[in-house]
Amino acid sequence: MTFPTDENVLVGLDRADDAGVYRINDDLALIQTVDFFTPIVDDPYWFGQIAAANALSDVYAMGGTPKTAMNLVGFPLEQMDISILRDIIQGGLDKIKEAEVVLVGGHSVEDPELKYGLSVTGFVHPDRVLTKQNLKKGDHLILTKPLGTGIINTAIKGGLASQEVIERVTRLMAQLNQKPAEVMGRYEVHACTDITGFGLLGHLAEMVTGSGYGVRLLENNIPMMTEAREYGQMGFVPAGAYRNREFREGMVEFGLSVDRITQDMLFDPQTSGGLLICVSGDDSESLVRELKNHGIPEAAVIGEVVSTPVEKILVE
Repeated sequence: MTFPTDENVLVGLDRADDAGVYRINDDLALIQTVDFFTPIVDDPYWFGQIAAANALSDVYAMGGTPKTAMNLVGFPLEQMDISILRDIIQGGLDKIKEAEVVLVGGHSVEDPELKYGLSVTGFVHPDRVLTKQNLKKGDHLILTKPLGTGIINTAIKGGLASQEVIERVTRLMAQLNQKPAEVMGRYEVHACTDITGFGLLGHLAEMVTGSGYGVRLLENNIPMMTEAREYGQMGFVPAGAYRNREFREGMVEFGLSVDRITQDMLFDPQTSGGLLICVSGDDSESLVRELKNHGIPEAAVIGEVVSTPVEKILVE
């Protein structure tokens, strides 16, 4: 296919990234993104919160500030009471308000499968756009949320997870990436993405591809939810983790000490996961400390950019 081009498109379809960016003038560019999905929790209000947080995250990952949003709804009118839709919309609206974003419209269709999400527009200075590219040797990688939501959600569907675990993972998925984005804006960040459906290794592979560098991850530094490891050992690994592995395992080398459950968690598809921040090694400790001071307790340096092996990921 041949796509239309425009010299003001700073980030487009030529390489996969979290959002599109269009330059308005020398001081302003628009970030545009859209995301929606089917319910991953039973509570409609929390589903709305999670879906909204997930859609807003792409703007934060690009170094921008979300400004406006539009609802996207698919709803089975004949199978569900309209009160369920009201609760979903209210959850999304409350999360939008928390992000200081304005809801300006939306679109709904009757659909046999319930879906909800947002189209989001944000602002960024053209010189401060963050993409998945621009890794530099010696940079450190920081992850701001623990892994394991995909496995835990699978265990929830299987009726195994306790109410305490359900509440914890729900609040984690509904947590905005707003504060990490604000904090990282004060540092020499070279690249960024958010961790969602492709899992940590899938999204990191997108950063490594074409960079000319490799990445070394330290297994013991990567924040993971303890319950996810337990459920993974019981076999509650989502199909998406296996698809992610199949697609990217050729780029990944695991050390002998990295067991299969850890590998599964690194491929585990996340819903509204944290930011993966590539920052100068000189700044990483200060950035993690500031993230923790601003309510991101599990932020951690999980690895570094290395010269070899080129465009591979080592997990040790």
